Amino acid sequence: MATKEDILEQIVEEYLIHKGYFVQHNLKFLPRKDHPDFIVNADSNHSDIDVLGYHPLKTGPDKIMAVSCKSWQKGFNPASYLDKVKNDKKISGKVAWKSFRELTRPKWSEAFSEAVFKATGERSFTYVLAVSHCKGDKSVWENEPSFQKALQGNPIKVLAFAEMVREISDDLGTTLASSEIGRLLQMFKAAKIEFDIT
Repeated sequence: MATKEDILEQIVEEYLIHKGYFVQHNLKFLPRKDHPDFIVNADSNHSDIDVLGYHPLKTGPDKIMAVSCKSWQKGFNPASYLDKVKNDKKISGKVAWKSFRELTRPKWSEAFSEAVFKATGERSFTYVLAVSHCKGDKSVWENEPSFQKALQGNPIKVLAFAEMVREISDDLGTTLASSEIGRLLQMFKAAKIEFDIT
């Protein structure tokens, strides 16, 4: 791995590669300057797609995985965050919607989708929110009508760290893994270190 991303990003990368995706990190996007709602002071700092996965053999929204990583130590409570986003509440001193501008502000939604298109040539994709831990029903986030509208009907998926680690680990054999993360998981298995990944 050429760069040292956040560990959640590394796990996302390993998970996607494990499933046959090619990956790219930190794909920057910004609203277009001629957008009627563009505000120079508010919209001049890039946001980025943390991990973008492209699968050459899949079709439809499964072909592209556009992943936003939130490695919050307290985990992610979909219902609570949805309430905060919809009601302009703050999380750690920051207005909640700003962590999800691509889901909540049309100019940012458009920029996000355009960044995916420029990188892949595809308009269809799956938006993935990768989190450290999910506390509660994912479907309230995944099925939120305003988010689905923002992403032009493209599906939304919440994916927890433990789900990814479990799937990667279950499929690892004894042949030396090709990545640092894969090798680390193999070492845990070889050392008989077990975690309750639930």
